[in-house]
Amino acid sequence: MAPTTSTSPPSQTPHLPPRRPRARGRLPLAFSSTDTAAPWSDPAALRDRPTLTRDGSRLVYVSTALPAAAPRRSWAAVYSARIPHSPAHAPRRLTPPGVADFSPAVSPSGDWTAAASPGADGWAGEVQDLRTDLYVFRTSDGSRRALLVEDAGWPCWADDATLFFHRRDADGWYGVYRANIDMSDAPSAASVERITLPGFHAFTPAASPGAPGLVAVATRRPGSDYRHIEVIDLSSGTYFEVTRPVAPRAHHFNPFVSPDGAQVGYHRCRGSGNGGSPPLLLESIRSPAPDAFSLFRVDGSYPSFSPDGKRIAFVGLPGLYVVNSDGSGGRRKIFSGNAFPTSWDWKRKGVVYTSIGPDFASESTEVDVVAVSLDDDDDDDNSQVSIKKLTVGGKNNAFPSPSPDGKWLVFRSGRSGHKNLYIMDAEDGEAGGIHRLTDGPWSDTMCNWSPDGEWVAFASDRHNPGGGSFSIYMVHPNGTGLRRVVHSADAGRTNHPWFSPDSKSLVFTSDLAAVSAEPISNPHHYQPLGRSSPSHRRLRPPASHPQLVRGRHTGVDAILCPASGR
Repeated sequence: MAPTTSTSPPSQTPHLPPRRPRARGRLPLAFSSTDTAAPWSDPAALRDRPTLTRDGSRLVYVSTALPAAAPRRSWAAVYSARIPHSPAHAPRRLTPPGVADFSPAVSPSGDWTAAASPGADGWAGEVQDLRTDLYVFRTSDGSRRALLVEDAGWPCWADDATLFFHRRDADGWYGVYRANIDMSDAPSAASVERITLPGFHAFTPAASPGAPGLVAVATRRPGSDYRHIEVIDLSSGTYFEVTRPVAPRAHHFNPFVSPDGAQVGYHRCRGSGNGGSPPLLLESIRSPAPDAFSLFRVDGSYPSFSPDGKRIAFVGLPGLYVVNSDGSGGRRKIFSGNAFPTSWDWKRKGVVYTSIGPDFASESTEVDVVAVSLDDDDDDDNSQVSIKKLTVGGKNNAFPSPSPDGKWLVFRSGRSGHKNLYIMDAEDGEAGGIHRLTDGPWSDTMCNWSPDGEWVAFASDRHNPGGGSFSIYMVHPNGTGLRRVVHSADAGRTNHPWFSPDSKSLVFTSDLAAVSAEPISNPHHYQPLGRSSPSHRRLRPPASHPQLVRGRHTGVDAILCPASGR
C-alpha cells in the first residue's frame, strides 16, 4: 500500500471540499466527568497517543472504549487516567458526548490539552484528508473547551502560548503552521502563520520547550517514495535531515522530541511489508470474544482458508500465494500477476479460485475468473500449478465463490454494463453453463456462498445506485428471498461479507465506527472497501444488534452480526 501522502504536483491533487462553518466559542461541559460504564478492559479498544503531564500524575490518551450513539460516528475520545492507576478511580473522559477527538497534545504546564476534532458535525466520510479543527480544553476535567483554529490537525505545543499543527491547503501540499495562543478567559488564536513552504509535504509536527525554535516534521519531498524526518530551525529557516542519510529507503513518521530537547524520536517501517528475517507471515491476535471467534493476521490481502484448515491463500497485489496455516514452510508464490479475492473449492482438493486483472476497475475492464489447481504434494515448491480461465470476454469478472457441493461458482460481472451476480459451472466455467442471479442498474459485488448452500451474501449499492454507499444483502441461489441485512447509514459502506462455517454468522467490513485517528499518521493508507479488522453478525431475526470489533486507526471495521433469514 502507498503512504497517505502523495508527491504529485498541486495540479494533480484532489479538490478539497469547502469547509463547513463551525460554531465558535465554548462547548458547555454537559457530561459526567467519569465514565465508569465504559468497558475499559475491552482488548479490541484502541488506546493511542499517550502523553504524561509534566508532573507525571496523569496520562492523557485516545480510546475507542465507549461506542458512539449512531452509525458512522467515531468512537475516538480523549481520556485522562491517574498515575499510578487505581481501580477506585476510573479514567475520566475529557471529550463531550457525541463528539470525537483525535491526536491529543498536553501543554507543557499540563493545564491544557489540544485535540483535532470534526466537532459536532462528525466525520463526513473522508478517506485521506481528515477534515478537523483544533480545540483546547482543561486537562483536569475537559472544561472551557473552545474552538481554536479551523482546518487543522495534529497539534503540538512549543510552550503554553504556542501551538504547531498541520493542514493541507488548496495548493495541494501539507504544510506546518504556528499559532500564537491567547489563553485568557476565552482561549483563541491571536495569529496563525505557515512555517513550511509549498512544493513538498510536511506534516505531524513535534516540538518541545527544551528546544525553542526547533520543530521536527515528517516530510515527503518530490522524487521520493518515502517519508523522512527533518528538523526545522525557525530562526534561520534551515532544514536538517535526520533519517534520509542513514536509511533512505524506509518510511519514518510521527516524530517526537524529548522534554529537554536533546533527542528526536520517530516511528520507522523497516524494509518492505512487516520486515524482519524471515518476514512476518502469520500472527495470532487476542480476540475480544475468544469463545465466539479467533483473530488471525496475515501479511497479505484477501486471505481464505482451505476447507481442511491447513492452508491459506492470499494475494500480495500483485501475486497469489499459499502458506501453511501453522506458518511452516514459508509462503509459495503460485501466480505472479495481479490477483484479488481468493476462495477454495469445497470438494476438489487444492483448487483456488481468484480473479486476475486490474482491481478497482470499470465494468468493461478485462478481468477474468480463474481456477488455480495445486498438486496434492503441499510441501513441494516445484510441484505443478495449472491455471484455467473460467469466464469469457473479460468484462470485469471477479469475486468468485463456490457452492458447497462444488458444482457452481457465483461471481460478479460487468458484462451487461452494470456489475451484477452470475452463477456458472465451477469446473468448466461458462462453457458448462451460466445464468444470471441479479439484474439491475447498480453494483452487486463481493459475493459469498454460505456453507449450507442456502444463501449468497453480497455487497450492493442498489438502494442508491452510484451514490457510493454499500449495504450487505442476501439472496437464495435461485434468486428468491432477497433482503438487506446490514446498512451503515445512507452514505456508509458495508462490504466483503463472508459466512461462518455453520452459516449462522456473517463477517464483513464496515465504516460503522468511522475513523479512530488521523489517517496521515499511519505508515500505510487504508482503503474503505477492504482491509480491516473483523466484524461479525449472527444470522438470526434482526432484534439483536451487531457486535462491532474495532480496528486500529482505520475507518473500516469488521463485524460479527445476526442476519435475518435463518
